[in-house]
Amino acid sequence: MTIINNEDLKYFVGGFIGGGLDHPEGIAAGKDGEAYAGGEDGQVYKIDTKTRTFSEIGNTGAFVGGLAQDGNGNVYCCCGPDIVKVTPTGKTSSYQNSNSSILELANYPVFDQNGNLYVSDSGGWKKDDGKIVKISKDGKIDVWSEEISSFPNGMALHPNRKYLYVIASLNPPRVERIKINEDGTAGKAEKVVDLPDTVPDGLAWDEDGNLYISCYIPSKIYKLDTKDNLELLVEDPEHTMLASPTNIAFCGNNRDILLSANLGRGHITEIMTGVVGSKLEYPII
Repeated sequence: MTIINNEDLKYFVGGFIGGGLDHPEGIAAGKDGEAYAGGEDGQVYKIDTKTRTFSEIGNTGAFVGGLAQDGNGNVYCCCGPDIVKVTPTGKTSSYQNSNSSILELANYPVFDQNGNLYVSDSGGWKKDDGKIVKISKDGKIDVWSEEISSFPNGMALHPNRKYLYVIASLNPPRVERIKINEDGTAGKAEKVVDLPDTVPDGLAWDEDGNLYISCYIPSKIYKLDTKDNLELLVEDPEHTMLASPTNIAFCGNNRDILLSANLGRGHITEIMTGVVGSKLEYPII
């Protein structure tokens, strides 16, 4: 087991404890090397990964969970029962053509290569009423799978684009995957790994096929290698540099900067891994 020491953790935005961000839960890799994060009061932040500075580019008016970007530079934010689209100029709009939303608690969005946006709907805590919805390029929203109902959380599209990996935060905490059938429907869910005594939250792939799993509780990040060996990558018992890490993403022009949002603080953390993240999809919507 190789554990990255705290010396290999760095504050990416801001300084000690007060980095200036408002309790970021989401962190997403931008198509041009930048990163995006959300805030508790609806802030949408753009982070320059070279200068390590940030600016607020828009506001959704509601707590921002996970985020994703399309090929036009629009950012899609999970905000309670809505997915809010934020344009590069800061204009906001609801991204779903539905008279009444089927979403209860949108948590994390993932684009596929066809422009479909998969969204985890966590539902109520300990109510086992969560689901995965799919929003097509024209904004039509449908329930895609209800097999992972125990607070579905962070997600990541497998590098081969054949599976959607999903965090189930409860009963028990684990990672599962759902096959994406050739016709776009959902296959059966199957367990990938159990994560006892944790509340897992975020997922990210590297280009070698290793899966990274961040845990809101305790402040740890795991690595699941290609042989299904689960290793502790990094932890922070002091809950300061790595503080309730929620979403994680490989950012930068070379996808070699692993960033973690810290819901428990006001900064972004860089984890020095020396690896490159898998490519994401940035469809033209």
